[in-house]
Amino acid sequence: MQTPLKPQPRLTQLLDLTLIQLSNWRWTWRSMVVVSMVTPLLGIAALGIFARDAGVEALGYVLTGNLVLSLVFGTLSKVCSNFSFMRMRGMQHYFATLPIQSSSLVLATTIAFFLLSLPSTVVTLVIGALYLGLRVRLSPLLLLVLPLAASSLSGIGAIIGTRSRSPEEGDAISMLVSLGLVGLGPVMAPPERLPGFLVALGAFSPATYAASALRQTLLGPVTSRLPLDLAALGFFALITLGWVSRKMNWRESDR
Repeated sequence: MQTPLKPQPRLTQLLDLTLIQLSNWRWTWRSMVVVSMVTPLLGIAALGIFARDAGVEALGYVLTGNLVLSLVFGTLSKVCSNFSFMRMRGMQHYFATLPIQSSSLVLATTIAFFLLSLPSTVVTLVIGALYLGLRVRLSPLLLLVLPLAASSLSGIGAIIGTRSRSPEEGDAISMLVSLGLVGLGPVMAPPERLPGFLVALGAFSPATYAASALRQTLLGPVTSRLPLDLAALGFFALITLGWVSRKMNWRESDR
């Protein structure tokens, strides 16, 4: 009887899997960066026209809200597409033969897409701030906010990708999830400009906490709310990754 392979340490798994995922996109990362900037920049340009009369606060919501759309939901969509592609090509069966955990693959995929998204995030921030006339005041805590925001819904993307019957279906579902959550809470607009029920429902969306954390660490000032935002983002990330570990049946998803 063949002896089962001994699992590698979690850190080694993450490093190896991240390098594998980065190498898979080494030929197309330039186009990915360009495409990732289109939607948020168009959103900033369009919403900025209407927000200028509402003051600096509203402009700040436009900038950080579109960064959330790119960072949080862009990562969700890319993770979903990646797992859907791997499922259709039988690549998940290969990963299932390795002594790794499914949550490690999801987290490594998230890290890879997060690293690939950083150039477009920086360019979007610079161009958006210049267009809206906002002064950016970067906080060192931004280094913690960005990865937590990107990973807050990555597990949901992996589940959608492995359960969808086709890549097109996965893309449609991930888009519906993104549009539904970005409309909840004060993400694109201040809370006083939203109906009360949307503000209340926003407490259950990671986009609300990501937008709040980005506003504080990009535009300032950092307030006592930031620990709550970071804790909420970490909670959503742990919950979705834990869900992946329980629900993702690797061999079943290859059928």
